[in-house]
Amino acid sequence: MDLVIEGRAFVKGRLSNWCIGIEDGRIVEVAKNLRGEEHVDYGQMLVLPAAIDPHVHLRDPGLTAKEDFSTGTLAAAFGGVGCVLDMPNTIPPTTSLANLMEKKRTIAGKAWTDYGLFAGCIPGGNLEEMAPHAVGFKMFMGSSTGKLLVAEERDRARIGHAVKATGKVLSVHAEEEALIGKEREQDIRDHLRNRPYQAEVAAIDKLSALGCRVNVCHLSSAAGLSAASRYNFTKEVTAHHLFLDRDNGRGAYAKVNPPLRTRDDRFALMQAFLDGRIDMLASDHAPHTIEDKSQEFDIAPSGMPGVETQVPLMLALVKKGALPLDVLVRAMAERPAEVFSLKKGRIEAGRDADLMVVDTRALGGIKVNNLHSKCGWTLYEGFDAIFPYATYVRGHKVVEDGAIAGERVGRDVVVGP
Repeated sequence: MDLVIEGRAFVKGRLSNWCIGIEDGRIVEVAKNLRGEEHVDYGQMLVLPAAIDPHVHLRDPGLTAKEDFSTGTLAAAFGGVGCVLDMPNTIPPTTSLANLMEKKRTIAGKAWTDYGLFAGCIPGGNLEEMAPHAVGFKMFMGSSTGKLLVAEERDRARIGHAVKATGKVLSVHAEEEALIGKEREQDIRDHLRNRPYQAEVAAIDKLSALGCRVNVCHLSSAAGLSAASRYNFTKEVTAHHLFLDRDNGRGAYAKVNPPLRTRDDRFALMQAFLDGRIDMLASDHAPHTIEDKSQEFDIAPSGMPGVETQVPLMLALVKKGALPLDVLVRAMAERPAEVFSLKKGRIEAGRDADLMVVDTRALGGIKVNNLHSKCGWTLYEGFDAIFPYATYVRGHKVVEDGAIAGERVGRDVVVGP
C-alpha cells in the first residue's frame, strides 16, 4: 500500500492504537500492524476522520473579494475539514444546469479540500436535470444573501415533490418570510426583533408537508429545536449559535441570518449538541469584507466566517471534558457523510482517507493573524481552540504544523453522467 498512518485513531467508536493503510486515496485496511511504502507514526496524537462541513458559502464565482474557492478551502483544511458543501447563492446562483456547470468549471483546480455543490431551488427551476450534478438542494424560506427566496406555499410544495423524485436532500433556511419584520435596524437586538424565533418555528412546521428528505439548516432557538425534533428531519447547528448570543456585542460583525438569539437559546442548543441530539455541525461560513461589515448596521450584510474555527473550538471542549469525542466525530464527520451519501466520515476500509491529526496538548487562543480566510476577521479572537496538527485529503497531506504541506488536491464529490 502507498501510505500507512499510525496513531491513536478513532475506529469503531473509540480511540486505540491503529495503523491505517491507504492506497489510491482510499483506506484499504485498518490493523494493529501494517507496512507501506511510506509510514508516518504520529505516536500518541489523535487520528480522527476529517470533518465534513455541510454548509459553506465560498463566494465563488461572483463575490471573490470576500472569499474564493482557494482561500476558503485552505481555511477549511487548517481547521481539520476535508470536504465542504457549498451553497448556491453565488453570482450567478446555481439555479440552472448551465449555471451549476459553469460554477464547476470556474472552481476546478482551486480547491485544497474535496467539495460538493448545492443546486438552488427557485419557482419553476428544473431540479431533475441538476440532480445528477449536485450534492443536494437548498431552499430559502426566508430572505437572506442572494435572491433565492421561495415564499409561496404552492412553489414550496412543487419543490418538495421534485426533490423527493431525485432522492436528494433538501437543506432549508427555515425562517418564514411572512413573519420577518422590515423595520430599520440599529443593532443586534433590532435584528433579533425583525427575525423572531416564531419565524423559525413556523417555517419548520410547514416543512412537514413537503414529503422529501429535509435538513434544517442552522437551528438558532430552543423553540426551533423543539419543533424540528417533532419531525424526521436532520438538523444542523453552527458554532456561532453555540458560542455567541445577542449580548456578545460587536455590532454588524455579529449580524447573521438567522440571528444570534438569547443566552437561554444558546444554552439549549449547546446542551442538545452535547447530548448528541443535533445531527451535524455546520459552519455556515459566510465571509464578508471588513469594509462590508463596517457599514451602518441596517445595510451591512449578514454572515460571518467559521469554517476554520468551528472544529478547533469543539476540540477545546473535548480537551476540557465538556464534549464527548464520539459526539463530535458523529456530528462533524459521520452524520454529514451519511446524510449526503459520501464515502467519507469514518476510518474504515473503503472510505476516502480524509483524516485529521490532533495534538491535544496544543490548546491555545485563536488569533486572527493565523487564520486563512480572505475576509481577515473573526469573532472568536482569544477563544480557546485546538487546531489540528495535520489534515489529509484522500491520503494527501495538505497542511501540517501550521503550514501548507501539499498541493491543491480537492475534487468534486459528485461526478455527473
